[in-house]
Amino acid sequence: HLVNVANGDARAVLNALELAVETTPPDDYGLINVTTDVAEESIQRRAVLYDKDGDAHFDTISAFIKSLRGSDPDAALYWLAKMVYAGEDARFIFRRMLIFAGEDVGMADPQAVTVVAAAAQAFDYVGMPEGRFHLGLACLYLATAPKSNSVMAFFDALAAVEREREADVPSHLRDANRDGADFGHGAGYLYPHAYQDHWVAQQYLPPSLQGRLFYQPSAQGHEGTIRDLVARRREEQLAALVEPHASLDWEVERMGKGPAAQNPWLQRTLSGVGAQLGQIRDRIFALAQIERHNLVLDLNVGTGLLTWEAVRRAAAGGVYALAADRSTTEVLNQQANNLQSLERPVVLTGRVVDLPQLITAAFEAPQQQAWPRFDVVIGRNVLTQLTDKTAAANAMQTMLKPGGRVVLAEIIPKYTQRLHKLVDLSTLPLDLIERISAAEEAIYTNPDDAMVNWDEESLRSIFEQVGCSQIELYVETTTAEWRIDMGQIERWFNIDAQGKRPTFAQFLSTPKISSGLSLSELGRLKTLFQQQLADTVVVWQSTVAYIVGNQPID
Repeated sequence: HLVNVANGDARAVLNALELAVETTPPDDYGLINVTTDVAEESIQRRAVLYDKDGDAHFDTISAFIKSLRGSDPDAALYWLAKMVYAGEDARFIFRRMLIFAGEDVGMADPQAVTVVAAAAQAFDYVGMPEGRFHLGLACLYLATAPKSNSVMAFFDALAAVEREREADVPSHLRDANRDGADFGHGAGYLYPHAYQDHWVAQQYLPPSLQGRLFYQPSAQGHEGTIRDLVARRREEQLAALVEPHASLDWEVERMGKGPAAQNPWLQRTLSGVGAQLGQIRDRIFALAQIERHNLVLDLNVGTGLLTWEAVRRAAAGGVYALAADRSTTEVLNQQANNLQSLERPVVLTGRVVDLPQLITAAFEAPQQQAWPRFDVVIGRNVLTQLTDKTAAANAMQTMLKPGGRVVLAEIIPKYTQRLHKLVDLSTLPLDLIERISAAEEAIYTNPDDAMVNWDEESLRSIFEQVGCSQIELYVETTTAEWRIDMGQIERWFNIDAQGKRPTFAQFLSTPKISSGLSLSELGRLKTLFQQQLADTVVVWQSTVAYIVGNQPID
């Protein structure tokens, strides 16, 4: 009879009888009477009839978790009921749901852990049978919640720690209260709450791991709402990491590795470059007015600051990006592997003036007329260093469809911060002060230097010349805090450098106008820079021109 009640499972009968013995209180004589009714009740209650080490126990909880992960509330409730009916410990079930909330729901709904923990606490308060409401509540919340396992990024970080055990904490992140005065710990740290949106582009990883990404937000739930924000901030940080130094470091070719190369964030992100780049990007896209179906071309891909934003905005159109060299192309293509094939940008390698040929080859078209033109062409610092800016602008105009627009943001080196204005020169002879000022000004008024022989009106004239209409021009001056270290000053005053362009000291010693500074005079000026600027933060000024040109409609 008992075997029949247990559907022919003799092991189930033995387990049920054991349960009946353990749960039936003894009578007044200390005897435990297991009647047929008690045995049948135990068999029915133990419908799944698993012991805590048996296969059925683990199979049932596995089915429960997989039903939650599969977002099937009906199946999840069934397997939960199966466990509750069998007498499974509710604390064990809640423990597994808490793990699930962190591992499988994660950042898609960070409240999941709170909900399950509250349900577990409520269960402890009320007990059975009313506690089953809280079991069901937690089960349904998890089953219907969006899912993301991006928190697994922690284990990628853990693996990196195991491989990089000797990585030191960057100096600006160390405890300034302990050794700040003696070793400079904490120097250069930017307090995020002092910046807009309580965030500033600043490196928090050791130098050996700079640029390494562990966390990849999913598109689910809460995580989907922060995904673009996380991506934009990373793009700003990456762009700041490789952004050339301001002022004359635009012109000076770095020879070998120096102190700044060991930790470039101390020179770049501590200056607020990341925030500035984010503002420039946002301004470009505000002017570009890109729509979801547009075909977009980024003229200077760099680290992808504009490219990835274009991919997000023109999801149904398409994005092409121009890289200056093969290594940049390869890096961008590797990053694009995380996207769906239809979302990936097409990365070209070459010069702006060669765009018609590059695009023709990309479309595998026999002639230019066979490939579609672009709705929007964007770029940052595309023309700054080009000798023939008109030829480049003409190539851009050729890329546009009728009614299309080109939007560029160009830093104007002609208006950049003058170094001699960062220090107090009053201790120097008046004649020397005048020669220093005149020599530095001559750097930015050289008619033969393609980097400085143009301004915003030059841009307007160029785009009018190539046939653009409805030209808009905006000039914005920005300031940022820039940290000057001794290595920066050494590069400025390197009189023996052999880069493509002269250093600051070389400019001053052989100016186009006035008499140059002697080595002793350069030494006096360098001493002032070291005394007044080394390891200090200065306010740095730069000027950006935004130009919008439209292709006339035929």
